[in-house]
Amino acid sequence: MTDTPQAAHSPGRAPEPEPAGGDKISFRDVKAEIRRRIEQRVWGPGELVPGEVELAEDFGCARATVNRAMRELTEEGLLDRKRKAGTRVRMTPLRQARFEIPMVRAEIEGAGASYRYALLSREVRAAPPWLCGRLGLRADNRALHLNCLHSADGAPYQFEDRWISLAALPQAEGADFTGRGPNEWLVEAVPYSEVEISFLAAAATPDVAAALGTQAGEPVFTVERTTWWEGDALTHVRLSYRPGHRMTTRY
Repeated sequence: MTDTPQAAHSPGRAPEPEPAGGDKISFRDVKAEIRRRIEQRVWGPGELVPGEVELAEDFGCARATVNRAMRELTEEGLLDRKRKAGTRVRMTPLRQARFEIPMVRAEIEGAGASYRYALLSREVRAAPPWLCGRLGLRADNRALHLNCLHSADGAPYQFEDRWISLAALPQAEGADFTGRGPNEWLVEAVPYSEVEISFLAAAATPDVAAALGTQAGEPVFTVERTTWWEGDALTHVRLSYRPGHRMTTRY
């Protein structure tokens, strides 16, 4: 077994942990130890961190292993790396939210319920003026308009009112959305580089009320989301949830 080197550069530091199972030290081991030193103020805020060569010798690993660990910690907001100036512990660590487009199927099945999807309507038409303004489309651009219902254990869960720009995604016109929702198709078909989300309580339209089993005009929890890829708007969706829906996030 190869022992993790003892601290030689910071007096009073706790001994380094051995890698689990006797394996060679991975970048995850290095990353965890660097994080520990930061959290325990072995390296305080603003303090210069030893260089990659020195740390590689300290850990008994390749310099590339240290580089990857420090790169990820920089991306996570704990380190500040500047060329020719070295790496320092951030004075104030950054917290970054990583956003993933949620899948309603996963939400429902993750709660232990049975998922069901239904395509209620499908129409290709000229993009209406409000959508042109929202997505930056021309008046002659066409859009695919879909209304879908997602259910949990047979009860309405989410009404999806989606518009897809056929200028950006012409292949959507020939896609089959009868068996699965457009959100799943979009996530597989194209990446996204920018997302805008709004949360609001909105009065249920007659279509929404009929789908969700509530009264027209009744307030329902609503999410509006628009996604872009490198400046081109892809889709705009309005998601309405059944009465009593709660969205919780932890960060």
